Amino acid sequence: MLELDFTIIQWILLAACAMLVGMSKVGVPGVSMLVVPTLAIIFGGKASTGILLPMLMMADIFGVSYYHRHAEWKYLWKLMPWAAIGIGIALWVGEVVDDFWLKNIIAILVFVCIALMLWKDRRKGNNLFPDTWWFAASMGVLGGFATMIGNVAGPIFAIYLLAMHLPKNSFIGTGAWFFLILNFSKFPLHIFVWKTITWDTLTLDLLLLPGIAIGAFIGVKLVKRISDKLYRTAVIVVTALSAFLLLI
Repeated sequence: MLELDFTIIQWILLAACAMLVGMSKVGVPGVSMLVVPTLAIIFGGKASTGILLPMLMMADIFGVSYYHRHAEWKYLWKLMPWAAIGIGIALWVGEVVDDFWLKNIIAILVFVCIALMLWKDRRKGNNLFPDTWWFAASMGVLGGFATMIGNVAGPIFAIYLLAMHLPKNSFIGTGAWFFLILNFSKFPLHIFVWKTITWDTLTLDLLLLPGIAIGAFIGVKLVKRISDKLYRTAVIVVTALSAFLLLI
């Protein structure tokens, strides 16, 4: 049972998380990584995934509604079966480990994703990955595991799409459809298996919907004003600090 009697600070953090989720779906990369450890600190590792998932689903609709025509479906079909395997593995892990270790796993995945983001930037323009089944399989399994355990598959999926040399709109559109399908597929698993989504959690998510919409609006404006280098540096530093708090 989720009680909605949060402190003022917690409500501020929740509203900020909703705005960041909205921003992440309109072309502001990386900000959703900050949401994951913040919610895990407030609700616990496993419970936080059930809070965040409907928020992501609502934000996915914003992304797909704008970029739906730009998806490259051949890359989605390569990843989906392997992502399902990764989700299955994560589903089992979430059942056999306690919340303390689950928060540690989420923190480690966040650190791994930050490392992948930094490595991806350093290797910009250098494609080291072949377009083979084993690369799609490894990225799919790892991405499926990361998205089920902590909703942190974004950087993993981004590396795969960058390796395929997709143009900007195709990159965003393919990612939007991938996460919409994946997140809606996870929804019944959170309800019936992990039991992390209830009427109470959905009520909270609906209360945060205006924040998601505001974040999407701000994100469109923000992308045009802040330099990529400054923005990415701030996101990585704050996200790393938030993930570190999960390990304390």
